[in-house]
Amino acid sequence: MLFLPLTALLAAASAASAQDIEYNSAHNVTPITGTWSSGSKHVVTGTGFANPSQESFTYPNTTGVGYAFSDDGWYEIARYRFASNASEPNCIIGTVVWVHGTYDLLGNGSIVLTPAGDGYQQVQAPCAATSNFIQNYNFTELMQSWQIFMDPTDGPKLHLFQFDGSPVAPLFQLSAEPNMLPKQVLRNVSGTVVTTTSDGLVTTETQASRKRKRSAAPELKRPMGAIAGLVGAALLSAVL
Repeated sequence: MLFLPLTALLAAASAASAQDIEYNSAHNVTPITGTWSSGSKHVVTGTGFANPSQESFTYPNTTGVGYAFSDDGWYEIARYRFASNASEPNCIIGTVVWVHGTYDLLGNGSIVLTPAGDGYQQVQAPCAATSNFIQNYNFTELMQSWQIFMDPTDGPKLHLFQFDGSPVAPLFQLSAEPNMLPKQVLRNVSGTVVTTTSDGLVTTETQASRKRKRSAAPELKRPMGAIAGLVGAALLSAVL
């Protein structure tokens, strides 16, 4: 997943189309509102995934991504991923992410996701100086476009395309109602962003005042079959 500063995102959004589009059947086979999940549908937003007040997670049985959109303009994202490292096969990076905020459907067909400021992630990087920690995670994201298809087996299927046109993994609708935590700031967050770095699948928001070693943080357990599928997971990492 790639992220850009807000000004760059807005510029990309305005450049995506010279004129407003007309929302049509490609978008309203069903409304975007509801709860969506990729792949095996085990990664789902809401209380079963994250507990912001405790900065903790309930780890799903498989990796994937989940989205939820409400009709009053709120979104929530849940992500659970592992990334292999070709040069250091033992340095498998795991990330678990929860973030929510408000979204805008722009006239050119794009979506801007603006975080509420209380998102967080757990990073497990066994070859790093600090191997298991929790930190703030808040990035404004742009989806260049989106479409909803009717899958003959699984029903409504949401396709999101990132600012550069790369696709997010197809998302299947679990419910027409959004499964979300309360639509308000749920963590007491302070500190100033110092820099942003990237390491595999991990986009790290480095905040010296917030990043802290969590020696008691549970170890991320790779789901069954994850080791054999790491090469495939790495290939899919750009679309999750």
